[in-house]
Amino acid sequence: MEKFGKSQPVKRTEDQRFLTGQGQYMDDEVPENALFAAFLRSPVAHGRITALDLDVARAAEGVRLVMTFEDLQATGIDTVMDATIVANRDGTKGAASERHMLARDRVRFVGEPVAIVIADTRLQARDAVELIGFETEDLPAKTAVAAGGEPLHPQAPDNRAFDWGLGDEQATKAAFDTAAHTVALNVHDNRVIASSIEPRGCQADWAAGRLHLSYGGQGVWGMKAQLAQKLKLEPDAIRVTTPDVGGGFGMKGMPYPEYFVVAAVAMKLGQPVHWMSDRSEAMLSDQHGRDLTSLAELAFDADHKITAYRVHSKINLGAYNSHFGQAIQTQLFSRVLMGVYDVQTTYLRVEGFYTNTTQVDAYRGAGRPEAIYVLERVMDRAARELGIDPWELRRKNFIRPEAFPYKAATGETYDVGDFDMVLHRAAEQTKGFEARKAKDAEDGLIRGQGLCYYIESILGDPSEGAKVEFCEDGTVNLYVGTQSNGQGHETVYAQFLSDQTGIPAHLITVVQGDTDRLAQGGGTGGSRSVTTQSNATLVTVDAMIAAFTPYLADKMGVEESDVNFDHETFRAPGSNLTPTLTEAAGMARADGRTDLLRHEARATLEARSFPNGAHVAEIVIDSYTGETWVDRYTVVDDLGNLINPMLAEGQVHGGVVQGIGQALNEHVVHDAEGQLLTASFMDYALPRAAGIPMIKFTSAPVPSTANPMGMKGCGEAGTVGALAAVANAVQDALWDHGVRQADMPFTPHKVWELLTHGSVAAE
Repeated sequence: MEKFGKSQPVKRTEDQRFLTGQGQYMDDEVPENALFAAFLRSPVAHGRITALDLDVARAAEGVRLVMTFEDLQATGIDTVMDATIVANRDGTKGAASERHMLARDRVRFVGEPVAIVIADTRLQARDAVELIGFETEDLPAKTAVAAGGEPLHPQAPDNRAFDWGLGDEQATKAAFDTAAHTVALNVHDNRVIASSIEPRGCQADWAAGRLHLSYGGQGVWGMKAQLAQKLKLEPDAIRVTTPDVGGGFGMKGMPYPEYFVVAAVAMKLGQPVHWMSDRSEAMLSDQHGRDLTSLAELAFDADHKITAYRVHSKINLGAYNSHFGQAIQTQLFSRVLMGVYDVQTTYLRVEGFYTNTTQVDAYRGAGRPEAIYVLERVMDRAARELGIDPWELRRKNFIRPEAFPYKAATGETYDVGDFDMVLHRAAEQTKGFEARKAKDAEDGLIRGQGLCYYIESILGDPSEGAKVEFCEDGTVNLYVGTQSNGQGHETVYAQFLSDQTGIPAHLITVVQGDTDRLAQGGGTGGSRSVTTQSNATLVTVDAMIAAFTPYLADKMGVEESDVNFDHETFRAPGSNLTPTLTEAAGMARADGRTDLLRHEARATLEARSFPNGAHVAEIVIDSYTGETWVDRYTVVDDLGNLINPMLAEGQVHGGVVQGIGQALNEHVVHDAEGQLLTASFMDYALPRAAGIPMIKFTSAPVPSTANPMGMKGCGEAGTVGALAAVANAVQDALWDHGVRQADMPFTPHKVWELLTHGSVAAE
């Protein structure tokens, strides 16, 4: 059967309930008999716990339970959080950091959970937290991303978590030693807070020997496995569900201490326990994103062809190893290290350091935006220093279409690509820049244009499952292993199944986020959802057609080999019977063939797809105030075949806005004592609608060969391209004013200082 039908720009069906207040988020599903949890969090960044007096809090009105680390440990659970550890360049293992679900003996960042209070009401729980007598012996806070300072963990006496490398260091050095030209740029990728519209929360209930945890996350099966491991329960004794989720962006893709603690408390009390963080609590305790500084170097021959590339990054891990943190700026960063350029001599070195700040983990793109940002910034600098047009420098070094499939230096195999075609489309759509720049200059404004050509590697489990169930009322349930947190999965998946089967999309209900209703799933992250889930749906449809064929052949009075399904109906020569799938299911139900009413299959993609595209930003600066805004933004993307172009464009828009936010506004600031100075939206600036231009999006597909549908993920593509496009535009505007080093975020004060003094005062 044909694997991909015509794409249709269908509006999101789930928006009806979201926009009319009918979404069911974490705080909308609180049982009447639920108790409420609140956490005591450390007010200091580094200190030994010297006193923890719980008596007054335990005696407070409505309080049912107060637990510290010792109380939690007494329940018999494993209190140590899991985390990825990478190897050092010399082959030894990186330095681990033992993080407990509640602080033991010592606190290491402001916001670290120390104790939990359970009370009859939310207000009582929060009030009781204030009654806990908590004292510490202060230790020096370490905020510098470098070796040295007060050790946070005995395993890392110099606070260096790892020193990781990938590539041929000696060959790369030799290429630089013999290069006709070399260019270097040191760039900082600022720390950000995910700021999802709904903070984190969870709810746990223990009944009849079974735990039910509901939480706002990006997948239920990984959480179930972690609960079984940490709480020492059989997997069958655990159910994990996810309600509607108000944004995730990678930040909600991993387990957090609060989920296990709430579950343990619910098991102890035998009553539902509900917890939801407030905004400042979220800004303190949710994993942050980015926060690394990289020295990037390019070597060129006399004809401006790149001969070698090397990067040395220093990353801020925060106080502990978070779930994926070490892998993001090492292994995931390396996936697109050389971007779209034909260079085989590369070397990447990454050092990770512990500091007394919140942990850093996945944030939209997870390693790929960071890698492309570094590469495209130094490409822009190279063009300026070599005196070559930045567009031409990229064209000269592109991987040519005839080179695909192309194995990159770090091991990725790009299946397809036509980067020159995409860049040509972007050039056609951005003509007239010089005229716009001249007009702005007449008005005392400075205009700059920035280009970024990005590529990203789809991540996550390549396997996924799907189940189709025909219901008695004529509707169909499609069970999926991914998890929507705002992407529009309910619309896209129903549309795709409808396209493949002819079942009207409005009759299809997408069921997600419940370990009792689908045995296995990979969740959502790394832009994996559309490709893996659609592939699993295709295989399930094939299994379904195969199962119905012999049954219908008997009904039609023909041979099985004569029965054909044309995406809408079953047909066979010589038979007037042409049932649709839903009609065939109705016939099977009437005949008692319940085995034909449910179909389930799993599928694995053998390779990843690689979305890519050109982002072109034009910014304008008011030289008197330093105010900087994005005036025009153009995206030409190769996202492969699109199921729903409207939703794909929406994903790109959202990603671009997050990139603009980081480039112009967002910046996490800690003081010398490790206190978070940007712990509310009064101090942490997000982009506003008035500051975002209309984003022109064009699809220029080169269908992927890595999946039967020819698709490429689009969830993170916008952010991967936006950072460097905006930053290069600002650098372009400032270059003629003598500014040679400009780092995000480009706040009015920073830009004014750059224009006035040529540099920025240290924070």
